[in-house]
Amino acid sequence: MRNIKLTIEYDGGRYDGWQRLGKDESSNTIEQKLLEVIRKMTNENVVLHCGSRTEVGVHAYEQVANFQTKSGMRPLEMKHYFNRYLPRDIAVTYVEEVAERFHATLNVKNVTYVYRIAVGDTIPVFDRKYVYYCFGKLNLDKMKEASELFIGTHDFKGFSSVKKSKKSTVRTMESIDIYSDGNEVQITMKANDFLHNMARIIAGVLIEIGEEVQEPQVIKEIFESQTRNEEIEMADAKGLFLQEIEY
Repeated sequence: MRNIKLTIEYDGGRYDGWQRLGKDESSNTIEQKLLEVIRKMTNENVVLHCGSRTEVGVHAYEQVANFQTKSGMRPLEMKHYFNRYLPRDIAVTYVEEVAERFHATLNVKNVTYVYRIAVGDTIPVFDRKYVYYCFGKLNLDKMKEASELFIGTHDFKGFSSVKKSKKSTVRTMESIDIYSDGNEVQITMKANDFLHNMARIIAGVLIEIGEEVQEPQVIKEIFESQTRNEEIEMADAKGLFLQEIEY
């Protein structure tokens, strides 16, 4: 069996995330669209592993996935086949054959997400589907001060949608960088893994701190209580992008 690694970019706006299982199982997922093409291309029903399961409406600059196949098609032929039959809002940018031991999920070292916030005088017409527009001015100094409280190894249960789980909710946040060019603020988060909706909730907390609706102290309170006040909203999914997965 050959082990094939895919690098993928997609606009998640009209999809139910990378994958939906259980009661919320859906065929309108990024994973399902790729599996349909793989089935057509190889005449095989494969298992597709991904680096980070993006949620409903979240985009990806660089998702990574892998599957095993008996197909003799060359990687470049596979790339062309994918991009011929996939919807235009999903693209396979690179295909390569890798060692059998490579696993897109289990071998991940770090995942980076970036959250985009428009802060100009007007809502950007052409980027409006891919940025959250903040009507007020953001206090970047407070946001940067608050972001330092996330760095390190913590139990991030309070910063996720996880209700009950037998799996650990402890994660290590490697870095959070906040950058502004005057028209857009970007929050770049790198961690060894992200819990369900963790990136959107962290972005939402930092936005409210930047708007001076909340104080940085709220982050310590959430870590201590492991619960989040429902008044602190998750940031809109359309502004979140999976930027990079490191192996």
